[in-house]
Order: sequence, then structure tokens, then C-alpha cells
Amino acid sequence: MPWDIGIYLRGNNNEISIRMSEVKHVTVTNDEKALRLDKWFKGHYPGLRQGALQKLLRTGQIRLNGRRVKGNYRLEPGQVIRVPPLAHIFDEYTQKKPILIKNKEEHLVTELKHRILYKDKYILAIDKPSGLAVQGGTKTTQHLDGVLDNFKFGARERPRLTHRLDRDTSGVLLLARSRDSAQWLTTAFKNREIEKLYWALVVGFPIKTEGVIDLPIEKLPGHKGEKMVPVDGGKLAKTIFKVVDRAGQKITWLALAPKTGRTHQLRAHAMWALKTPIIGDGKYGGPSAFPPGLPHNQPLQLHSRAIRLKNPDGELITLKAPLPGPMSINFKFLGFSENDNQAVFFEDQIL
Repeated sequence: MPWDIGIYLRGNNNEISIRMSEVKHVTVTNDEKALRLDKWFKGHYPGLRQGALQKLLRTGQIRLNGRRVKGNYRLEPGQVIRVPPLAHIFDEYTQKKPILIKNKEEHLVTELKHRILYKDKYILAIDKPSGLAVQGGTKTTQHLDGVLDNFKFGARERPRLTHRLDRDTSGVLLLARSRDSAQWLTTAFKNREIEKLYWALVVGFPIKTEGVIDLPIEKLPGHKGEKMVPVDGGKLAKTIFKVVDRAGQKITWLALAPKTGRTHQLRAHAMWALKTPIIGDGKYGGPSAFPPGLPHNQPLQLHSRAIRLKNPDGELITLKAPLPGPMSINFKFLGFSENDNQAVFFEDQIL
């Protein structure tokens, strides 16, 4: 690395030595083109928590070519990143954690290792459980990004996040195993070269059995927590949908393929475009998202079922995640079959 930083583990004490007490100005290299700024920091400073990073961005301590930017800004070669002193932040990070938290992290790592769906030299695919945040935040102390140091499997770098799933969405999540792989995956997602299939159980029955939702959405102003609503002139949001099966007029099994990657896109489209809130989605459906006849405390019934992509060697890979427990129980109760051929939902197989 082109600056003075040393992070290493010694024995079982997890001692971290960090020498970052001065402002640094680092030039973006060619192989970092199109990398998100927050991903750049996570790659170079693995111990920097998401909440701390967001605070540094929000307060303008991190700058790009002298200007404030957001974490999702994509870098260009030659730009200069201002890296503020980080020693005091890492001092807080390296203080002893309560044993309870440590035990929880160990349990999470064990569970996630049993949820690995696929691994090669480019990617790692994990079946993310519902309820686990992908990244940290103000009140989020346990998240996937916080334990990725345990998933190197002989690689020099920790896996990198290249896309997200909502906290309450389960299923396939891809991780890049190197900086080059992260750049390839980021570009592939941006160019819509990676196909994604979601399954959802929704309340009611949509007017059409299949089609394309083209409904721009934006964050609701002043709303605590993110909530997306339809807005003329909002951010482009497209979703392909298909009815796979239904239980009368009360509950429908939908297959969904997002063609854009907006926050809460599938949840918002299910509610505002199809008028069928996803079961368990109280944020968008309110009380109507908890239909009678099913347990009231339903988790969000939205599952990242499969992802299909070609790796840099040209090999076509299809990755599938089994239904999570509560959704599997609902499928059996409603008479739906997980192996229904109609639920195979990639573009060349449906419309």
C-alpha cells in the first residue's frame, strides 16, 4: 500500500497495530476505476466500521479532489482521496468487546460458513439469513461485513461486498474474493449482465399474471428510515414479474426479476404497482401485510432465490438458495411446490 498502515493479528489476542495519525492524500489507481468510495475504504481499512465511515463522509473529513462526496460515488483514476487521521477511530474499534458480543460473532461465523453456496477463485456466494444486515449502521452492531475477515479461505484479501440485500431479505448474496473480482462484479451488475430471481409471497392477486413494472420511485421525504414511493420523474425502476401459483384470491406466489437496483424496489413495486404487499412487510403494507390464517409475526416473505452469471472464464453459473424456514412452512401450508417449473424465471425462459 502506498501509505503508512500496518494491520496485523498476533496470536489469539487480535492485537492490531495501526499507524494512521496524519492526513493522507491518495491517488486513485487504474485498477480502482469504477470502485465505490466506501468500498475503497473498506478494502484499504478493513477495520473501519460502516457507521464511522459514514460519519467521516457526512462531516466532510473524507474528500475527493477537495469536495464532499457520498460513499456510493464511483472513482476515476487520478482522483485524489483525502484520508483523515483514523487512529482514534481504530483505538475505539480495538477496545475489548464484551464476551457476549464476541460469542455472538463466533456463532454468526459458524452459521454463515454452513450457508456457503459456492466458492471459486472469483466469488463467494452465501445464503444470507433474514434479519442479518449486510453492513453496519448507527444501531447495527452485528452484520455480515463485520465478520468477512473469517471468509478469506486462503485468499490474500477479505471478501468484498458488491451488492446488497435488505436486512429482512434472505437468499443468495455474492461476494468478490479480490479487488479485481470486485471491479468485474461491479461492472457486471452495472451493465445488467447478472440475472437475479426473487420469490415473494404477497397478499392478494395482481390484475396481470406477468409483465414488466416500470414505476419510478424516490425516498419519502422526512420519513424515519427508508421508504420508497412512486414519484413522477423519480429514479428509474423496472421489475419483471410473473405469477407462479396462488391460494385462491388471498395469497400469491410471485417470481420477480429486478432490472434496476433501487432501494426497496421489489417491496415498493409489489405494493404500489401490483397492489399486493409482500407478506410480513409492515413498512409498506401495514396491517394488510399480515393476512389471517398465517402466524401474525411473519418475517418478510421475500427471498433471493437465484443468481445467474458468467465468470471471467466464460463459465455460466447458476446459484440457488433454499427457502428459509418460515417461507418453507408457508409453502407447505399453502400447497406450493418449491420445484414448480413455472418458477424458473430468467429472461430467456419466461416472457
